Amino acid sequence: MPLPSSRAQRRHLAQDSGSTAEWVPVTSDADDPNMNGGYINPPAEKRQFRDPYADWWDKQERRNYGEPVHEDNDILGMFSPDEYTHYTPAKGFFLLGCFVTTFAGLCGVVSLYYPDKPSAPRTFPGGLETELGGPNALPARKHEDID
Repeated sequence: MPLPSSRAQRRHLAQDSGSTAEWVPVTSDADDPNMNGGYINPPAEKRQFRDPYADWWDKQERRNYGEPVHEDNDILGMFSPDEYTHYTPAKGFFLLGCFVTTFAGLCGVVSLYYPDKPSAPRTFPGGLETELGGPNALPARKHEDID
């Protein structure tokens, strides 16, 4: 059975079918630009920003009984990731810059005072040639190599 084209025919069809609702889906793109069947979409509001102490029918989801649900409810509901509102992006980048500057400064100070080599290098008699594997092995520092 094709759907009626005029609003009056749709209302008449809804009354004849025993429906108490006046709402019947529309079918044309001109009548329904969002293509959601004529569903009245409430404004997009994250449930996170609703008053948690209000008298809600569903206190966990912060909504009342019979309230229309937004088509993006999975993004706007309480179980979606929270929207981070503690810092603005400018303050976040400022704090990140402060951290990087502090870390680089600390690394610079440590590199100035940290010794590059031991104050008295350790030497071995004969360079431990036999202990390290023979004449072709990389020798350790000998007593004669001291500067």
